[in-house]
Amino acid sequence: MGRLLGSTDKSQSVLHCRGRVLGLERPVVMGVLNVTPDSFSDGGRFVRLDDAVARGLQMVEEGAAIIDVGGESTRPGAQPVSLDEELHRVVPVVARLRPRTRAVLSVDTSKPEVMHAAAAAGADMINDVRALRQPGALEAAVLSGCSVCLMHMQGEPRTMQDSPSYEDVVAEVREFLGQRVDACLAAGLPAERLVLDPGIGFGKTRAQNLELLRHLGQLSVKDLPILAGLSRKSLVGALTGRPASERVHGSVALAVIAALNGARILRVHDVTATADALKVVSALQNS
Repeated sequence: MGRLLGSTDKSQSVLHCRGRVLGLERPVVMGVLNVTPDSFSDGGRFVRLDDAVARGLQMVEEGAAIIDVGGESTRPGAQPVSLDEELHRVVPVVARLRPRTRAVLSVDTSKPEVMHAAAAAGADMINDVRALRQPGALEAAVLSGCSVCLMHMQGEPRTMQDSPSYEDVVAEVREFLGQRVDACLAAGLPAERLVLDPGIGFGKTRAQNLELLRHLGQLSVKDLPILAGLSRKSLVGALTGRPASERVHGSVALAVIAALNGARILRVHDVTATADALKVVSALQNS
């Protein structure tokens, strides 16, 4: 059986994350570890260091290949967090996890100072919703040796859902990602360290999110792998009528669709359910 839906065999099959090489021949799970009091789904659950570390290790056991540690909420309407507070939340978690797992450790940040500190503590990956557009972020990412996820976002978290507008959302998101890839390559950040995220839920309507999901395979620039973050988002709520705490099934369904349409990394809260579903996807795609 060949690839299903819009998926492609052409995307980069490995990601270089400092000293680690992550295979992407099959879709992998990135587990969400929010060490924030105000994230939309699990805010406040893992603000204590011991709880955060325990949850990170639990997600590795459940099948996560990447743990994404975030110290600043980027939900719609979220307020900014100071540099000192974000460092205080994120760096100790990375430092405690590093000697206890060989999973890739990602830091979800746009601040170059957090990138530097997290890499020094053992992070392998930077997941930036602003695609390294903050002053100093691109230079910090190059020096870190980390892999980088470049995400598209229209506007800023506080205002991004006010009135998102596109003439052609697929073409415009792809053009933006292409520009950011070119900037990274020009700065010395090689393609084997790059991942692309269309930013579903970040400055898009429900229809626009579905259009991106439908054409996910067309968003890859230079055959770079695609990361999709759909887990428990308002899109799932709009489609199912469920609150964030009851969106497991809808989230897994969207993760499966994303994987079938070419996503190589799925950023999720519910690791076990998604990892099991992706095993089925891989069996179909590779049979």
